[in-house]
Amino acid sequence: MMDRLIQPPKPFQASLAASFGSLKGALVNKNDLVAHVAENAGLTKADATKAVDAIFDGITASLKTGDEVRLVGFGTFLVSARSASEGRNPRTGDKISIPASKQPKFKAGKGLKDAVN
Repeated sequence: MMDRLIQPPKPFQASLAASFGSLKGALVNKNDLVAHVAENAGLTKADATKAVDAIFDGITASLKTGDEVRLVGFGTFLVSARSASEGRNPRTGDKISIPASKQPKFKAGKGLKDAVN
């Protein structure tokens, strides 16, 4: 009888969306995503890890070259250029120059927005 009370929570059985809804403030990490892909696609965790890594690598490689990655219904990954600016050091108040940089951005698509709302 005690065994039933001490059992750890069951791992990520529902979809990611259901998990987000039931666990306020909970984070889904890469391992959770890999487990979800493995379960829903009928893959081993090793194969699901390779698939998730390949997707992340593909998105990263495309953004490095300045290309956008559009996943219709989900969203768009893109690179935004931030120009150089001048700021202030909060401790000393001295002016500092902030160099120009490129920032990765994600813009949610209609399907994702509708699913969340």
